[in-house]
Amino acid sequence: MGTGFSSLAMLEINGSCSTTSLSPVSKPWELGDLPESCVSSILKHLDPPEIFKLAMLSRAFHSASLADFIWDSKLPPNYKFLVDKVLRINGSSLDYYMPKKVIYAKLCQPNRFDGGTKEVWLDKSSGKMFLSISSKALRITGIGDRRYWNYIPTEESRFQTVAYLQQIWWVEVLGELDFEFPPGNYSVFFRLQLGKASIKRFGRRVCNLDQVHGWDIKPARFQLSTSNGQKSLSERYLHEPGNWLHYHVGDFVVESTIMMSIKFSMVQIDCTHTKGGLCLDSVLIYPSEFRKNLLQA
Repeated sequence: MGTGFSSLAMLEINGSCSTTSLSPVSKPWELGDLPESCVSSILKHLDPPEIFKLAMLSRAFHSASLADFIWDSKLPPNYKFLVDKVLRINGSSLDYYMPKKVIYAKLCQPNRFDGGTKEVWLDKSSGKMFLSISSKALRITGIGDRRYWNYIPTEESRFQTVAYLQQIWWVEVLGELDFEFPPGNYSVFFRLQLGKASIKRFGRRVCNLDQVHGWDIKPARFQLSTSNGQKSLSERYLHEPGNWLHYHVGDFVVESTIMMSIKFSMVQIDCTHTKGGLCLDSVLIYPSEFRKNLLQA
């Protein structure tokens, strides 16, 4: 796994770790003979999933894995912001009560905030940050009129609800997020489906396409802007009825850990024809290196 625990152990034993407790004459050393501080020094070189696995080997390994210095390089630079945002009990941040290993594990789980309309989590292997924004956190023109838009339940959304468009002339969906991002490249996507959210009949997925129309006449326009001046604009036809697709809005770059305002939108405001039969699930903000995996999902 990774660099290899045994080889790392030998490097640490021959290097900075004390080996006074190991007797090369009496018997060959075993992993259980390593001092806890030495085990911790070895674990810091491994990836988080490997550390979690090794922590289950024994109490000594579990105790060693709790050393905060191991996780300093694993947690993203904005982890204190995330803890303050999503890991609070009775208004107090859990950063003061938990080892950093536990904080890392909790941040790798989907964590809701802003009334459950947004979700943030870390990739367990890399510590990269991901965000998902529910349709209920977006400003949708006409959402208050059930002749046009409705919220409908579905198991195909991580939020268990999507916005469904029956028919309308003017499609306008706007979103904004103020968030502290760690350095990196990020990509923004709308998760959409032509066709009403599916139901299961006799174990098979069934998607109603009866109201799908108007999306092949003119493309939808996707737009992205950031508070530090980055902008992106693209036009795409919506396609593949019955399938959830991720429509790329644009990319932005964060050079240092800062609060940033992100604005994004999808519009189709050609009033020469109506549009309908669209499910809007969410907006996703992913590290750009994971973009290929998302588009293949």
